Amino acid sequence: MRLEYRGPLPELVGFLLLPRFSMMAFFAAVEPLRIANRISGRPLFDWTLISEDGEPVTASNGMTLIVDQAIGEVHQLPSLAVCSGFTPEAHLSRPLMAWLHRLDQAGCALGGLDTGGFLLAAAGLLEGERVTLHWESLPAFQERFPGIETSDELFELGERRFSCAGGAAAMDMALEVISRRHGARLAIDVSEQLIHERIRTRGDQQRMTLARRLGTHNRRLVEAVALMEQHLEVPLSLAEVASRSGVSPRQLQRLFEQHLGSSPRQWYLQQRLARAWRLLTETDMDVLSVGLACGFSSSSSFARAFRAHYGQSPRQARRLDG
Repeated sequence: MRLEYRGPLPELVGFLLLPRFSMMAFFAAVEPLRIANRISGRPLFDWTLISEDGEPVTASNGMTLIVDQAIGEVHQLPSLAVCSGFTPEAHLSRPLMAWLHRLDQAGCALGGLDTGGFLLAAAGLLEGERVTLHWESLPAFQERFPGIETSDELFELGERRFSCAGGAAAMDMALEVISRRHGARLAIDVSEQLIHERIRTRGDQQRMTLARRLGTHNRRLVEAVALMEQHLEVPLSLAEVASRSGVSPRQLQRLFEQHLGSSPRQWYLQQRLARAWRLLTETDMDVLSVGLACGFSSSSSFARAFRAHYGQSPRQARRLDG
């Protein structure tokens, strides 16, 4: 799904499926292409499914797909989308890395759906590029690859690299590609077939507004939660959160209890621990580094809080997810 394409039709897109890949993101990328072919009455797009060994691949939902080719059988492609899910770097082998580099040298546009960017970054193929991922995975990516520019856009389309946030964002990226190649009218028709009422642009927000997520429009509370989410690595004191939100500590306590059924302290801790879980399961950062990245001063204090909340140690969580 490169930005521009001037080759013969149908335009071929490769999908590299890694174990536990996101089926939702994969289908959301492929179905608009299929529908574009049907509506136009001619083959505008084609796709091939690839795995490292040519064997079927099981997605994160437990469903297994048969692939068309092994990586050793594919030597040239206009575009390749890496489809992954949890712990993507665990599947980056030397043969796979060498193959990706060969495709890149042959002019293939490389991209990632959902967490596919992790694998491309680990392979050294995103230097100087701008990449987006699912909002839940962005903090882990930024910790793991601090030198790579990230965005929270729905998708990024460049000359040689592309990425999307996964889920329905893959559909919006595919619709943008259809519009660029074959006109806005066809993209709109495909969108209507998908019961997708509005084609979102790359700049649309990935997440609901904070007010909608919290289920309240109380401005002071929304400001307080936003401050907490922005300061997970170096937590603010609750007195500072209250002051910067324009309320007293007592008022802050009442707002959280009334609207969120939690104390400010407990809410803040849960957000930090949720980030820790993602870092443990999506990166290879050591436990101490994860704790420090989530505002804990030592591995022991991190482990105590983690066990109290999740009923297992950070190391156990990592083993269970792997």
